[in-house]
Amino acid sequence: MAARPRLTRSRDRILAGVCGGIAEFLGWAPVAVRALFVVALVVSAVIPGVAAYLILWWVMPGPDGGSGFRLDDFRRQ
Repeated sequence: MAARPRLTRSRDRILAGVCGGIAEFLGWAPVAVRALFVVALVVSAVIPGVAAYLILWWVMPGPDGGSGFRLDDFRRQ
């Protein structure tokens, strides 16, 4: 079984690489994730979306790896 990719920020970045990293993790186009994020910002009246982005920027490790988490770490064995 192949290991899932790590959820990290991307080098393909506009601001911090959060949307690019999510796109790489999901296998989606970065433009699609960024567009969905903008829609979520508008729907959520901006403040919660910006707060979520800042939290993800802080939590997600950089593109060089680091001490990020893997989803497998939270799955039952």
